[in-house]
Amino acid sequence: MKEKQMETMLIHEGYDTNNYHGSLTPPLFQTSTYTFATAEQGARSFSGEENHYIYSRLGNPTVHLLEQRMARLEQGESALAFGSGMAAVSTALLTLLKAGDHIVCSKGIYGCTYGLLEMWEEKFHITHTLCDMDSEEELLQAIKSNTAVVFVETPINPTMKLIDLELVVKAAKQKGVYVVVDNTFCSPYLQRPLAIGCDVVVHSATKYIGGHGDVIAGIVVCKDKALGERMNPVRKDTGGVMAPFDAWLLLRGLKTLAVRMDRHSENAEKIVQFLKGHSKVERVFYPFDEDNPSFSIAKKQMRQGGGVISFTIKGGKEQAQEIANRLQMIHIAVSLGDTETLIQHPATMTHAVVPKHIREQMGITDNLLRLSVGLEAWEDIAEDLRRALV
Repeated sequence: MKEKQMETMLIHEGYDTNNYHGSLTPPLFQTSTYTFATAEQGARSFSGEENHYIYSRLGNPTVHLLEQRMARLEQGESALAFGSGMAAVSTALLTLLKAGDHIVCSKGIYGCTYGLLEMWEEKFHITHTLCDMDSEEELLQAIKSNTAVVFVETPINPTMKLIDLELVVKAAKQKGVYVVVDNTFCSPYLQRPLAIGCDVVVHSATKYIGGHGDVIAGIVVCKDKALGERMNPVRKDTGGVMAPFDAWLLLRGLKTLAVRMDRHSENAEKIVQFLKGHSKVERVFYPFDEDNPSFSIAKKQMRQGGGVISFTIKGGKEQAQEIANRLQMIHIAVSLGDTETLIQHPATMTHAVVPKHIREQMGITDNLLRLSVGLEAWEDIAEDLRRALV
């Protein structure tokens, strides 16, 4: 049978209404535990001889459906759902790393990911190196004998720099190193790192997968089943699991992912042109901007540019904060991917934990603002920005 298109899989993959009394919407299994017909069945379930749900920290039908769907969407063999994006990141890395290992990261990562790596370096001597990853040679030089993982954000939060995943995979495979990609900004609709050869994809499903600002969640998708089986006991024993209701919300969000991402991207492209033409704006950073030095990379590995734009204004921290304060419709808030347009000041908000000199190396300056373009009429978003950029 011919494989369905992405837009169809978002709605139908893994679910048969005939198995659930004809319910069009997947049911919510809001239960903590499951009963056994006999004690012997319970014993067989715990030993793995029988495939029976035991306890929702170990597995839940609603969560399982979400995992099946996400695995297919990302073209992986195994997926695991988590209670937050950081639970997904920490479990994926904890599975692949041990004390004394080294990780190479793209130069620019989410503030909490940076904080996690700093904590692990102090507690477990797991060191990390920030790398531009602009060339295969540079990446090969950054990989050490004890490097276990190359961790990539692309686009990078919040500078929107693009990393060539094909280049990263080529270098990492020469050294036998896993490649983990944070695909939060793109979702599988815009970018599929596993199809390029990466090993693991992580998502803050809070963002575009949920899409409505009403759930905190994370997803890990593994290219091969064996790797997912290694991660499962780590998730079980550290406990960062997803609640059934959150999985139900994400399944609902996935149904509209394609139309939402199309609209986010269309709006963002128009706002990019508006910002580039404004006298108070210094630079604009967006993957599908033809003036972007990484535009060719974006065209190669992304379907569209997505809904996040970063831009610098002429001025410093105070001027950037004043612009945010003057906005009326656009909300000052962290996160992204919501129906509402959001703005934040990374240097003092999402990346405040990163020391100033390292922030500046990452390109996170005090005059940088990050805009998550929502689903409103683009003209109204532009008008709000025009009023603020005085």
